[in-house]
Amino acid sequence: VQLQASGGGLVQPGGSLRLSCAASGFTLDDYAIFWFRQAPGKEREGVSCISSISVSDGSTMYADSVKGRFTISRDDAKNTVYLQMNSLKPEDTAVYFCATEWISLCVSFGYDYRGQGTLVTVSS
Repeated sequence: VQLQASGGGLVQPGGSLRLSCAASGFTLDDYAIFWFRQAPGKEREGVSCISSISVSDGSTMYADSVKGRFTISRDDAKNTVYLQMNSLKPEDTAVYFCATEWISLCVSFGYDYRGQGTLVTVSS
């Protein structure tokens, strides 16, 4: 069982990146998938969540700090969840990782299993 985040990198303020979270060893279509981030010296922050479409309502949830700039989506055929990040700010700099609580609906930010992260650096 593995969740692997990818797509991070260095981007200028105002730029965009798309992160991917690929699952292996299980099919993620029954589960809500979360994105979290952790910046150096700061606490972990829940960024976004997408509920299962196959067994739930596909609803999404966002932290106030990213609403209107980030969009979460899923492609269950590819066993992958995406996080499109636009209008990036220096304060978005962090390691981003995906995770699951093994439940189908996004209720609150939390997880039982997480994958390795990918570093996003927003700097000029």
